[in-house]
Amino acid sequence: MTQARDIALIDELRSQAAEGAVVEFKRDNVDPKVIARLCSALSNSARIEQKDCAYVLWGIDDNSHEVVGTHFDPEKQTEGNHVLQLWLAQRLSPSIAFSFRAVAHPEGRVVILEIPAATHAPVSFDSIAYVRIGSATPKLSDYPERFQKLINNMRPFSWEKGIAKSFLEEDQVLDLLDYPAYFKLTRQSLPDNRKGIFERLEADQLLIKDVGGRWNITNLGAILFAADLEQFDPAIARKAVRFIAYDGSNKASTVTHRQDGKKGYATGFEGLVNYINTLLPQNEHIGAAFRESHRLYPEIAIRELIANALIHQDMTISGAGPQVELFKDRLEITNPGQPLVQTERMIDLPPRSRNEALASLMRRMNLCEEQGSGLDKVIISVELFQLPPPKFQADENSMQAILYAPRSFADMTIDERVRACYQHAVIKYLGGERMKNATLCERFGIESKNAAQASQVIKVALSRSLIQVADPDHPRAGYIPGWA
Repeated sequence: MTQARDIALIDELRSQAAEGAVVEFKRDNVDPKVIARLCSALSNSARIEQKDCAYVLWGIDDNSHEVVGTHFDPEKQTEGNHVLQLWLAQRLSPSIAFSFRAVAHPEGRVVILEIPAATHAPVSFDSIAYVRIGSATPKLSDYPERFQKLINNMRPFSWEKGIAKSFLEEDQVLDLLDYPAYFKLTRQSLPDNRKGIFERLEADQLLIKDVGGRWNITNLGAILFAADLEQFDPAIARKAVRFIAYDGSNKASTVTHRQDGKKGYATGFEGLVNYINTLLPQNEHIGAAFRESHRLYPEIAIRELIANALIHQDMTISGAGPQVELFKDRLEITNPGQPLVQTERMIDLPPRSRNEALASLMRRMNLCEEQGSGLDKVIISVELFQLPPPKFQADENSMQAILYAPRSFADMTIDERVRACYQHAVIKYLGGERMKNATLCERFGIESKNAAQASQVIKVALSRSLIQVADPDHPRAGYIPGWA
């Protein structure tokens, strides 16, 4: 934080009529236990009031709100054998990233204690949670209605609402964000005045007002519409999409193309998809009446899988962002964070996103399909191109989707054939149909005289309980997913 912003913050807080749920004024009362109770109470109350932070200010008269100065030095204050800040960190649970700052206000020295709002659980001091009511700090348990409101308000807390850059002049905001792209992608007319521009950006939570007539860019605004992500903190910049192309089938191969994204996801999405398409060779498949030439992978599949990686990633994992890797025989799309839905049920279950505002805005901008319709289109397009089935896999810290280059049925592994059978059964089921031997033959490009090959795949899928007979009394009625 800059001294200029802190001075503006102090003046805005002391302009309020009285202390309240998110601010406390003191002269020189530095009792550590009082400070710890205030940390708990103000953190909880800030979330109840849907504020990002609460504050304790030393050097402000409680009645007049005039700056009177303070001798309090949080760096030298101790409790027992510990410095104050370490003692507070040990006694507050869960841990919160509070911070002390000494400010040389024109009217006297002021110390600010900034306390972030509770995020995942009520903040307690020595296992007791407090809350702010007027200027009092009673136990939270004595006010069940406030406890319930706190719990309700913590549920929608998300990374998207965090602040990427603060205390900005309007000119700075307009330099950092590609705001014309926002209006174009959301199909709105660009306002002819700044007030209209900022009203729309604020309405979509891309900006929020700061003190002193300044503005904050939210994480959502930065990650979607940054003109250059490197102008933001590394925590944001490292969320940029990285693309790497290799001339072989593993990462030891020579890198032929590399592009580290600098634009926000919305402003750079079309460029990334087009760039990947230009690197893909042509592939022929048999259409309705003749051979048709298309890119190696269906564009709809590339778009949806990249969009999914952006939307469903865990933004709280530091130092990692989405990555797209093109090999000779496959395209791998990886994002940080485990999926919230089991990989084998991703096609049919409604998606669960950690980043709902990001997902909603990307759908409004037609950068991905409507909720719940993306992966089925991926599977359908892959079947149309008669590619091996895509693979969805997760490990401890990431999720990966893989598209495979064309291979004949004979060249697919048993696991790939069975996975394709399962995915085909799901797609048929979602469309109100049933998979049959004939439809699976068509999916694999197997001639009818060789239908026994499809029957063998169905037999293995049945043995693994991936599919089941739709009607046991009529085995020829077809097959449905094992979970149906």
